[in-house]
Amino acid sequence: MNRREFSSLLTLSTLGFGMTSLKELSNWGATLTNTHPVPVLFIGHGSPMNAIEENQFVAGFRKVAKTLPEIQAILVISAHWLTRGTAVTAMQNPKTIHDFGGFPQALFEQQYPAPGSPELANDIKNLITSTHIHEDHEWGLDHGTWTVLKHLYPSANIPVVQFSIDAQLTLQAHFELATQLQKLREKGVLIIGSGNIVHNLRAVDFSKINTVGYGYDWAHESRAFVNAQIIHRDFSKLLDLEAAPKSLKLAVPTTDHYIPLIYSLGLVRPSEDIQFFNDELLAGSLSMTSLQIG
Repeated sequence: MNRREFSSLLTLSTLGFGMTSLKELSNWGATLTNTHPVPVLFIGHGSPMNAIEENQFVAGFRKVAKTLPEIQAILVISAHWLTRGTAVTAMQNPKTIHDFGGFPQALFEQQYPAPGSPELANDIKNLITSTHIHEDHEWGLDHGTWTVLKHLYPSANIPVVQFSIDAQLTLQAHFELATQLQKLREKGVLIIGSGNIVHNLRAVDFSKINTVGYGYDWAHESRAFVNAQIIHRDFSKLLDLEAAPKSLKLAVPTTDHYIPLIYSLGLVRPSEDIQFFNDELLAGSLSMTSLQIG
């Protein structure tokens, strides 16, 4: 895999702000009985090529999928949908977005034809109290979503909704926004944050792109620091990058791929187990570290 294969486009769309009152899950969720909370995932999604390649990481995705309970829908916070304001996809049939360039034609031919859920999108809009949620009919499923779901749920028969990342919010605000999604877990919704913790593309060593375990010293240090805070549930140290060790600042030069982790951590309940999988470095400055919560 070469340097061009790691290029991707991030889209900023202009959305409004506002407030909405808290309502019960009135449409989609009202027809479902409460369940034991569905686990939450954070997926280190890595290269789009994981959609069509066989490696230990996609094997890890499939292994985790076998442990998950039956679910009713999937909500994904992807690193690749940045907006002004917060949006949810609200179309019945979201398109598969190939938001990258320089990859083999076989990757562009991939489709993930999962249905959407306008009803779930509306329920999310009603659950969130801290900001207005825009119902989007233009986006779809970007590669942070479909390249992962292709391995978790290859049949593509479960409704999928994406939740955008408001690029103007602080990490603390994202964390607090995530807590407002808790009730969805009791309605059978699997919530997935899809990004990468160590994600410094400028520092990638493309000669070691497939060398599992290869990382610069600062990448190993930042991975160890983040993992320690997760194990000890000291999430506050992960919400203040200004006060973070220099190694983490090198690992997170921009927050787009880091924020999905914050959403997953915002959904952790006090007594829940947190398990790591695919906890490896690649190419010097990338990590595939993933979490199963609950």
